[in-house]
Amino acid sequence: MADYDLLIIGGGINGTGIARDAAGRGLKVLLVEMSDLASATSSKSTKLIHGGLRYLEYYEFLLVRKSLNEREILLNAAPHIIHPLKFILPHESHLRPKWMIRLGLFLYDHLGIRKTLGRSKQIKLNGQDPTNPLLSHFTDAFTYYDCWVDDARLVLLNALDAKDHGAEILTRTKFLTAKNCGTHWQATIAPEKEPQKIITAKVIVNAAGPWVSDIIHDGFSLPSHNRLRLVKGSHIIVPKLFEGHDAYILQNEDNRIIFAIPYERNYTLIGTTDVPFEGDPSHVHITDGEIDYLCDHINAYFRPTLAHGKPLSSRDVVSHYAGVRPLFDDTAKDSKKNAQKNAQKNASAITRDYVLALRQDKGGAPLLSIFGGKITTYRHLAEEVLSKLSEFFPQMAESWTKGAALPGGNILIQDMDKFIKRKQAEYDWLDQNLCARYAHHYGTRMDQMLVKKGHDAKLIGPDLYDFEAEFLIKTEWARSTEDILWRRTKLGLRWSARDVKKLDAWLKKYLAL
Repeated sequence: MADYDLLIIGGGINGTGIARDAAGRGLKVLLVEMSDLASATSSKSTKLIHGGLRYLEYYEFLLVRKSLNEREILLNAAPHIIHPLKFILPHESHLRPKWMIRLGLFLYDHLGIRKTLGRSKQIKLNGQDPTNPLLSHFTDAFTYYDCWVDDARLVLLNALDAKDHGAEILTRTKFLTAKNCGTHWQATIAPEKEPQKIITAKVIVNAAGPWVSDIIHDGFSLPSHNRLRLVKGSHIIVPKLFEGHDAYILQNEDNRIIFAIPYERNYTLIGTTDVPFEGDPSHVHITDGEIDYLCDHINAYFRPTLAHGKPLSSRDVVSHYAGVRPLFDDTAKDSKKNAQKNAQKNASAITRDYVLALRQDKGGAPLLSIFGGKITTYRHLAEEVLSKLSEFFPQMAESWTKGAALPGGNILIQDMDKFIKRKQAEYDWLDQNLCARYAHHYGTRMDQMLVKKGHDAKLIGPDLYDFEAEFLIKTEWARSTEDILWRRTKLGLRWSARDVKKLDAWLKKYLAL
């Protein structure tokens, strides 16, 4: 008898989403992640739950419909970390005519479920309005709605729910190899600072993202029948470029789009690029050229709004990040020479949909590998994975995640502001902005964290008390300053090097206890 029904390789959004769904159906699940949860692609997104307006130009109607339906489901499942976001699309007549944008937005409004979000509109821009950050020659625009998400915390919540349903989550644990024993797999895993272990599982799911092909080749000694295209997406964070809560979607001459999104109260998040990537996904960095590309496109739309009164440049970048998207290459039929020639041209056109590759060589134990995908459709992907595996688990329960709240998310989206005010009154010893952050990060779980009275709390660094750090370690698998400051929170944006050293010393002392 196997130790587990399901061994999942990869602690990104797809891996944790599958673990959650499978554990909730009664399967015995083990997930291994070689680093921290969401440490790669899943925390390096543009942080949107969206249908993908530009995918309509590539006739990806089914993907857009699926994504729009999931947008509504996820918004209701986690209203503390997901919220509606209005986008303003300034019109550039030489790029796309108005009729095309109207048609695209009409389809966007009607292709999927839309109970909470507003409809798209055409609006006029007042170039003389001092609150309008756009250059004065932009007179027409369109508005529509999608959702913002804290991507790393979305991964975390799926892992938490998986654990609550009985799954075992092992971070900092490498998958090494697996041997097909016919009725099950015998896999070798290597926990950090511990001896290697051998475990058995009836089925293995390879959700390793950019490493999915490497796992097939190196871990299973098998050829990969599907082709993966790695595309780097980079983002920059700059001081706030405009007031208000609306975001901007900007058309570019290269047929791409750039988002400018309000971020962490005092910043603007700008991205993304689409650059073909080769090499180790563990070592991916933004380039000076990408920074200049993003700044140049912002300057083509926005007035100089920063204190120095000059166009945006690399010197204004407060922080940046880059991630590798593992996209299923639906252009594999092209010749290798032609594919290389058009790599840059085609990077934005590669599908963001996914392919599930199930193999059972000579009737042995099954291996399912995931190629491609996007954060918005992870829950639907998990359902499809378990549907494909249902013949191997006849005892498995029915799907259940469509109407289920994620941890801390048992709040109605329309009641989120009331929830925050109620918590600010309940924890009156807390700064109100800090209490609001807790509400958005932890939802109803914040009550589990706030067990100490105000006078008992000790401040480790800006906005970080010891009780929150302890909570992240005990319940959310945090082990390093990066885990806490960049994935569990975004406090790293405001911390100095001295603050980070202080937290690092506190962590070493706490973890040694």
